Amino acid sequence: MEVIRATNTWQQAGAYYVRIQAMAKAHHITLRQEFDAHDTPETKYIVLLDQDFPVATCRLYEVDDSSMTIGRVVVLPEYRHRGLGTLVVTEAEKWIRELGYQRVILESRDVAVGFYEKLGYQADFSRVIHGENFRCIYMEKLL
Repeated sequence: MEVIRATNTWQQAGAYYVRIQAMAKAHHITLRQEFDAHDTPETKYIVLLDQDFPVATCRLYEVDDSSMTIGRVVVLPEYRHRGLGTLVVTEAEKWIRELGYQRVILESRDVAVGFYEKLGYQADFSRVIHGENFRCIYMEKLL
């Protein structure tokens, strides 16, 4: 499995492909909903490749001078339960640390809270986000 810090358009296309295939298509999410104001040329993406084929991704963007958000953590269905979600998140955290940020924020789908807790994230159940498609829980982790 190859890890890419996607900074070029062709690499970012891999992130978009995984998101469209695994989330937008599967959950009937429109492209306008899936690709929001946080998908900009400055947004950073981690993409995992299996023999040059994109199979997992996440995006990272700045919240403030000390915090970044990890979002849109997605693994293609046929690649799930192989530790790739953990790999994507830990690679994103490594990059965030290298960029000098001390805190990671994310909004986890309620069904994935346990996954992030195993990675050291703290859930704040008083901060529930009711999106158009999912109910999410605010979580954070100090690096």
